[in-house]
Amino acid sequence: MSPRGNAAVVGGGLAGISAALALLEAGVRTTLYEARPRLGGATHSFDRDGLTVDNGQHVFLKCCTAYRGLLERLDALDFVRVQDRLDIPVLTPDGTAGRLRRAKAPGPLHLLPALARYRLMPPGDRLRAVRASLALQGIDPQDPALDGQAMGAWLAAHGQRERARTALWELFLISALNIGVDDAAMGPAAMVCKQGLLGRSDAADIGVPTVPLGELHGVLAAKRIERLGGRVHLKAKVSAVEAGPKLVVDGEPVAADAVVVAVPHRAAAPLVPAQACPDRDRWAGLGASPIINVHVVYDRPVMDVPFAAAVDSPVQWVFDRTDISGLADGQYLAVSVSAADGWIDTPAADVRAAFLPALERLFPAARRARVTDFFVTRERHATFRQSPGSGALRPASATRLPGLFLAGAWTDTGWPDTMEGAVRSGLTAARLVRRHLDGVSGR
Repeated sequence: MSPRGNAAVVGGGLAGISAALALLEAGVRTTLYEARPRLGGATHSFDRDGLTVDNGQHVFLKCCTAYRGLLERLDALDFVRVQDRLDIPVLTPDGTAGRLRRAKAPGPLHLLPALARYRLMPPGDRLRAVRASLALQGIDPQDPALDGQAMGAWLAAHGQRERARTALWELFLISALNIGVDDAAMGPAAMVCKQGLLGRSDAADIGVPTVPLGELHGVLAAKRIERLGGRVHLKAKVSAVEAGPKLVVDGEPVAADAVVVAVPHRAAAPLVPAQACPDRDRWAGLGASPIINVHVVYDRPVMDVPFAAAVDSPVQWVFDRTDISGLADGQYLAVSVSAADGWIDTPAADVRAAFLPALERLFPAARRARVTDFFVTRERHATFRQSPGSGALRPASATRLPGLFLAGAWTDTGWPDTMEGAVRSGLTAARLVRRHLDGVSGR
């Protein structure tokens, strides 16, 4: 395949990796620049006393077709495990447990048996939840009018009482959107419900990595890019993107036929020129929503399922990380807490004082176990804040400067700020780069 020009990708997260791979596969000479010493962006790993620790627990759903396509490109499908069918144990501190397991029926009927038997909601709330789900079927998540509405108000208007909100809707939406339902924009919330829960029967089957994220998104991605003939420059600081287009990398100008800026909005705004994105100052309005992960290592097993959700507890989701971390004895649990505004600045000692008793209430075996390690990881800017009005602030991939394109889960992907959204943004940017290069060459 004859070369189709050269492209530079700024940012080595999932958006930048996806853009680089798609461009290389299309015959575009591509160089990826990443300021950190690793690829993977917001999904990475580190070592702690012999354990391999992911900065946070990341999962995907079977409906995340672009992300699964990335795994296939990386030859990494064997490094994830996807449920045969959606099956979530839901725990409470008083010992009452529920289970959300889909039936083998076409969507949206596949969830009706699970709702009918869901012990954590009264029968009347279960029926009202079915009615609200049917009402969601008639909503177009891409309707711009929904951007100004909050999901919580819609749920209240459709009969969803407090118990249904905490035991069902928040269970899914807080983890998917990283914001509480009262503050979540209706558009992305409806999209999550329709795409994941009310679409194809297998759409919400959960997938989890079986290797550390640093290997999955970092090492494997770098190897694949280089195998395709691309170049990866780590610890490479891009300080500006200028007309031409050209970059300033570590103080030196670098020319390119096209540039993809695939960094978070707070980093992209000062990077791109004003003539390319006159509204770049508005991107600050996207804000940030934090996530914390609480990591607990016990001297013995305390949880007998791969993961579980919880309600009426500071614990939201908890995952068994024992094997993936390389722990030889005991059990390593990671608690993922989304929309963690109230926890992000809390000292680790106070987090420990809240979460260890909470885990003991969910897992009685933990009361007899000894904690051998406890630590907290914090992602202050885990996602943008997907609140009403945020959709109008998300820019398209194309800019006003020929040859310059944006990527990132914060751009207008049609998806929430997720791994799937990041990959889709990279693919969109790559498609626009190819179109631009073909136009320049007269093809």
